[in-house]
Order: sequence, then structure tokens, then C-alpha cells
Amino acid sequence: MMMNPSTIKEVVIDGHSLTIESFLAVARFGAKVSVSKEALAIMQKSRELAEKIASEKRVAYGITTGFGDFARVAVPEEMSNTLSTNLILSHCTATGDPYSEEVVRGMLLLRANALCGGVSGVRPLLVEMMAEMLNKGVHPVVPQKGSLGASGDLAPLAHMTLPMLGKGRAVFQGVEMDGAEAMEKAGIKPLDTLFCKEGLGMTNGTCAMTSVGTLAWYDTICAAQLADIIGSMTMEALTGLLNAFDERVHAVRGHKGQLKVAKNFRLLTEGSEILSNCQSDRVQDAYSLRCIPQVHGAIRDALEYVKEKIEIELNAVTDNPLIFLENEDVISGGNFHGEPMALAFDFMGIACSEIADISERRTERMVNAALSNGLTPFLTTEGGVNSGFMIVQYAAASMVSENKVLAHPASVDSIPSSANQEDMVSMGTTAARKAGWIVQNTLSVLADELLTACQAIDIRRRLNTHGQGISPVHQQIFDRVRKDIAFYEIDRELWQDIKSAETLVRNGDILEIVRNAISDFE
Repeated sequence: MMMNPSTIKEVVIDGHSLTIESFLAVARFGAKVSVSKEALAIMQKSRELAEKIASEKRVAYGITTGFGDFARVAVPEEMSNTLSTNLILSHCTATGDPYSEEVVRGMLLLRANALCGGVSGVRPLLVEMMAEMLNKGVHPVVPQKGSLGASGDLAPLAHMTLPMLGKGRAVFQGVEMDGAEAMEKAGIKPLDTLFCKEGLGMTNGTCAMTSVGTLAWYDTICAAQLADIIGSMTMEALTGLLNAFDERVHAVRGHKGQLKVAKNFRLLTEGSEILSNCQSDRVQDAYSLRCIPQVHGAIRDALEYVKEKIEIELNAVTDNPLIFLENEDVISGGNFHGEPMALAFDFMGIACSEIADISERRTERMVNAALSNGLTPFLTTEGGVNSGFMIVQYAAASMVSENKVLAHPASVDSIPSSANQEDMVSMGTTAARKAGWIVQNTLSVLADELLTACQAIDIRRRLNTHGQGISPVHQQIFDRVRKDIAFYEIDRELWQDIKSAETLVRNGDILEIVRNAISDFE
């Protein structure tokens, strides 16, 4: 599952074919966006039907009525445009630190793609404008807090829409400014008003939670792959036993993720002199080594489930009501409800927490002389006056403990809103945001393990109890680490080494080494 979204330079949206990889290409790596002719044509037909419904004064939620509990209040045709624009003005109530630009880019992309489905009754102009904002780098300032995850991400999406009306705030070329100024500098003419139904089309939907969650999913799958790589280096540091990774053991249980991880470890450790010389040292290892395929594998299976839900949601129409061309039906449903994503993102956060859990336990075994199979206490060369890697494990343990708090599911909570009309909500955006925090903690815990494993391998080599050689791919990774981080002979400012290790874990260098060395790594 080695994605490479940075290689995609342009994405055509049509409401049906957006993938995680193409989403990432636009949101994180700045790929250009265009709209398919077919999508523009069907959106135009949908818009014409919305106008017909309004002109005929049919009762249709959000077109000829107010919103939420105001659904019982009729709105005259001449006020329908004001109704849509007022929805944006009244709903931009979010607060807190703004989302990163990549999250906002993802929101714009997802909202545009959902409207391409042609059942939302909005003008194609709105989708073309969002594509232009993406291509020219106008990024609305969207505060993170304020969404219940139903009726979709109302407050965040209202903030996202404000610059399209020449309002709100936006970042252009790295500078935050008024939305109108950002649009002017980019050469994009703002809208004077939204038309009937367009307020709902812009704000009803799961775009904030799905953007945050998809980016977090990608970081989590990278963390899961890194956990295999770094964990296999720890195996060498601790003279781990390879029989626990024998294909036959995992075949008789049958979980796909478990089989995948065991295979990865066999590939990563192939050709290791140290491991070939230690296989008779003991009968079995502790769980944090022996059960890596079962734990890492279960995490992989969980991420496959989340991936399936994301891939559906990327191309989902999530506003309300929906307008169907074939028989002119206007149907009020609940596609804006974030429950499918809330549960998935809570599950993802729990799974990601487990990556950090077992990683910290492996780090503890390397620094604890009672558990390290012969390594020096805290990986020092002169203990006592030097504390070595003692507090590296403390830092990892702190983040693991924080993850336990963050992993409490958001989706089990609900607070009624809109005078109890919207009486059960998903909290899916909170679930996604928490998953994003968890994966950042987890990547830092893995960086601690990587730093510790390289120190432990150096110590093991100095002891020369099992030879000098590690696997060829591990040697490449080890050399890359040592290029930036020297062996820790005597105590020095360790935060600098940790920062360098975190950069290596996050910048893709390690995954790229493995991608080039082992084509079958997953």
C-alpha cells in the first residue's frame, strides 16, 4: 500500500472518481484541479430544476422554507437568495486555531466534488470558483472548533464559503488577509450573493471531518509501515527470534494484516548476521516482539476498514435536500450525518494508539538492562555520570499516555441542537481531529524508537556478541540516521537528536529507502 500522491500533478473531479491518492495530491501536494464537462452539464440541469421548483413555489426544504427548526416557516421567492446568503453569515460560528492549509484545501476539493454529483441544485460556477481558489492558492481561514458532525460540518463550511462572497478571512501567498482582498489579489471575482439552495449546498456535508480524517489516515498508514520498519530494526538490537514470523504460524490464523506484517518482517530482516547468530539464544521473546504480527496486523486490518469508508465518502453527496432530475423529486434525507465517518475515525484513533503502545514497550526493552538481552543500561558507554537514553523512554511513555485519553471515542456522545429537530449528532469532526493528534504523537514515539534502535545496534556491535552485520535495508536506514545523528557517546542536548529523528520519520526518507530496496513491502 505504498501510495505516492506527490507524483500526481492534476486531478479532474466529476463526483465519482476521487481517490485517497488524488485527494492527497491536491490537499497536501498542491496538484491542480479541473472539473469534467459531464459534471458541469449535469450541475447545470440540476440548477435549472432548483430554479423551477422555487418559481413554482413548491414546498421544498431550504428552497422555499427556512432551515432546521425553521423548516415550518415559508420563505417567499424574492427572499430565497437572501436566505442562502444569510445561512453562511449566521453559521460561521467556529472558533479556535485555524485548520492547516492542507485541511482547508481538502475541504474545498471535497465540497466541489460532492456538488459535481448533480443532485444539489447549485450553479456550476460555485464548483469552478472552488477549483480556481485551489489552483491559485486562496485558502479560507477556518477555525477548528464548532462542528457537531450533523447537519454536516456547518460552521467550518460556512467559514470556508465566506471568501467566495468577499467576506471572512483567507490566506494568500502565505499572508492572512480579508477574504475580499485575497480573492482580488488572486484575480477571482467574488459572488454578490448565493442563489436559492446554494447555502445548503455549500454547508451541508462532511467535508471538514473527511478532510481531516483522510489526511490523518494517510499519516497513520505511513506510521504503520514505519512501525514495521523500525520494529524490525529493534529486533536486531534485541537479538529477537524470527520463528514468530514464520509464514506457517500466521497462515493457520488467517488474518490478512497479520500475514502482511509477518511477510514485511521476513523481507526487512533478510540477510542479518546478528539475527542469524541469535536464534538459539532463548525459546521465545516477550509479546512486544513476538506478537508484532498480531498487533501490527490488527492495526492494518482496522486501517483497511477505515480506508473503505473514506473511499466511499470522498465521492458521496452529503447535502440536503437532494434534487433528482428524472422525476423532479426533492427529498429531505440525512446524508449530511457524519456517523459513518465518526465511527471509522474513532476506530482509526484507537488503532493508531496501539502503534505507539507497542513501540514504547520495545523502546523500554532496549534501555532496560534487565530486558535487553545484554545491552548496556540505558544504552550508555559510561553509566552513572551519563544517563544515556533513560528519558527518551519517559517522553515516549508520556505521549502513549496522552493517546489513551485522546482515544476515547467522540462518536458515543451527542448533544441535541436546533430545538431538538437535530436531536442526535455524530461528533465526527472531533473524532477526526483527535485521530490527527494521536498520529502525530505516534510518529514522535516511533522517532524515539528509531533513535533508540540505532543506538542499541551500535552498542550491540561494540559488544560483538553476535557479529556486526544487520540486514542490507536496515544498513541503509542506519546510515541515513547516522548522517544526521551521531552515536551518543556522552550526554549531550538530546532534544536535537530527537528533532532530527522526528524529521526523518515524517519526511518520507525512510519509507523511500524501503520502497526502493524491497518492492514487495506493503
